[in-house]
Amino acid sequence: MNTGHEPSEDSYRIKITKNGPYVVSGGLPLAEQIICQDAEGHCHGWRQGKVFEVPETYTLCRCGKSKNKPFCDGSHYRSGFDGTETASRASFSTQSVEVVGPDLTLSEVPILCAEARFCQRAGDTWHLVKKSDDQECRKIAIEEASECPSGRIVLKDKDGNVIEPELTPSIGLIEDVPAGFSGPIWVRGGIPIESSDGFDYERRNRVTLCRCGHSSNMPFCDGSHLEFKFRSSE
Repeated sequence: MNTGHEPSEDSYRIKITKNGPYVVSGGLPLAEQIICQDAEGHCHGWRQGKVFEVPETYTLCRCGKSKNKPFCDGSHYRSGFDGTETASRASFSTQSVEVVGPDLTLSEVPILCAEARFCQRAGDTWHLVKKSDDQECRKIAIEEASECPSGRIVLKDKDGNVIEPELTPSIGLIEDVPAGFSGPIWVRGGIPIESSDGFDYERRNRVTLCRCGHSSNMPFCDGSHLEFKFRSSE
């Protein structure tokens, strides 16, 4: 839908409704983001899939049962969906633990993991950080951390500068083709996310929101879409 004007970044917002959908404001771009693989079968890289035309305000399903995915069709009412938000409201830095390497420091909050598996290539990101005085290890570690959609892992260089990808404010619908299932909602570019009771979660460059309805860390993804074999086409 063409709204006839360019949205302002000041109007970008995601509002979580009590036991209901995500209300997205500001005409935020919405498209499938598909996990790619390298020649060895490791998750590496992204490609864009279907682009959705959206109005200034739209609602995205978070119960996982809509027949009009990714949009809400009211199925949360019929299914008795319990979307109680259980995630910590502390900042990432307050919750995080660190792995310190010679040239990189990795900070992570494990409960935010969306099981996208980008961190497993070449040993894994933690192993690579410990060997980050090697330029190839450093390069791959940065690639892996940057491809992580959930922001579970964040890298800093030895001067303390955060290494983050440049992400334009937009919403991705993750399709995990290698696993054969659909993943979470990928919120990119520092979009504000407001809880159902009016609390603003920490504004971050990248986070993933549950859309299968089963996360134990609502509203954020905890990888449950793989356990419950969630598919956006069903």
